[in-house]
Amino acid sequence: MSKNTRINMGMQVGTPAQRRLWTLVGFGLASSAAAFCGFFVAKGDSKIFNRSNQVIIARDGNRSVFTMMNDYQGSAKDFARIVPIPVVPKREDIRIGDPSIVKKLDAYSAPRLVEYFDENPCAPPVVYDMAMPTTSAPQASPAQARANALGVKIEASYQVGEYDIDILSATQQTGLATYLRGEGYTLPAGADAMLGGYLKGGMKFFVVRVNMERFDASGGGFLNPIVLSYTSEKFMLPIRLGTLNSPGEQDLTVYLLSPQGRIETSNYRTAAIPTDKEVPMLVKDQFAPFYRHVFRRAYEREGKSVALLEYAWNTNNCDPCSSEPPTSAELRAAGVFWRQEDGFGGATGGIVPQPEGQAKPVFLTRLHVRYTAATFPEDLQFKVTPNQNTFQGRYILRHAYEGGGSCAALKTYKADLKRRNETQAQTLANLTGWNINHIRQRMAE
Repeated sequence: MSKNTRINMGMQVGTPAQRRLWTLVGFGLASSAAAFCGFFVAKGDSKIFNRSNQVIIARDGNRSVFTMMNDYQGSAKDFARIVPIPVVPKREDIRIGDPSIVKKLDAYSAPRLVEYFDENPCAPPVVYDMAMPTTSAPQASPAQARANALGVKIEASYQVGEYDIDILSATQQTGLATYLRGEGYTLPAGADAMLGGYLKGGMKFFVVRVNMERFDASGGGFLNPIVLSYTSEKFMLPIRLGTLNSPGEQDLTVYLLSPQGRIETSNYRTAAIPTDKEVPMLVKDQFAPFYRHVFRRAYEREGKSVALLEYAWNTNNCDPCSSEPPTSAELRAAGVFWRQEDGFGGATGGIVPQPEGQAKPVFLTRLHVRYTAATFPEDLQFKVTPNQNTFQGRYILRHAYEGGGSCAALKTYKADLKRRNETQAQTLANLTGWNINHIRQRMAE
């Protein structure tokens, strides 16, 4: 029989008076705070560092729905986030998201431990049924006047929750950078040239400012994620701007939802994390450092310029599940806009009306990218594939049989157990780079 080991995510909350948004750390894979891929611009000399991001993208056809969250550290009374986007969204295409949805998908798709228990070797063999479930145009404002003089156009301005949002376009990088500096923001080194690259590609800029009055009126604490929808042939995620705020490596976890199948990166390799490895029992109490080392070693072995696949599965089922599958209502909150097929995830439930048309599945792909400006010089480009093969980062703990018996099979089992323990020790050393002799000593204890 088997028992899945669930992973609990922790939370810390800063005070509104401090204006600080701190990292939410689970086991080092992802975090939950506020949200965008791009870079921060801060007023005055405030420094903001961006280290970890989480993004949900639901994609069908040319329509994408982004839910963007990230972890940042620092303090600033007034700051903004700049995100390159290919189109000018309408007000109805922007809404406040639910941070619990990101936590849900994270817990559901996270790499996991599974435990098995050896049977009595003297007992008759038991045959298990291993069948898998079937898957089924206003007058110009003073700000606009200043912008016009610099070749910058404020395409749209919105208030969404605690945020003030401007959509900017520009004819030249110097004008855009000058406009932002004129608004009181300090751009990080290298921003001018990078903004120019996006302008040449025809991109607009989604500028998100926190309105501190509305933020405090809402109770402060953590900022909510923003959900952004738009239609475009471009299926990409801008990450290069984020490197301007980073003191080193950054981690990005992308939860990609599609009715077709797996989603992969098209301009970088996508490789699977090592999986289905049997490891010693000592890993059970230190899964967090174990997986951090597994990821680091895989990332380095793959040459660093790679997106690592941690999960791929139809959300109607999982085996084993690290948490309950997302319901239909939760998937809609995550951006799924197509009518979902029925399944044990609750596809017919919820209060949000379903779109017309034929029901479709919801396939979840989890990609983990660790990047720097050197290893990922281009923004991430994605492609939808028809591949519906399932995958999960899964690590096996096997409890030895400790009961009595006198059959010949028990003697054979005990001899095999010693060999199995040594194989597990070597597997752990290979996965993590830990010292093999230290592992053997820990196992003996």
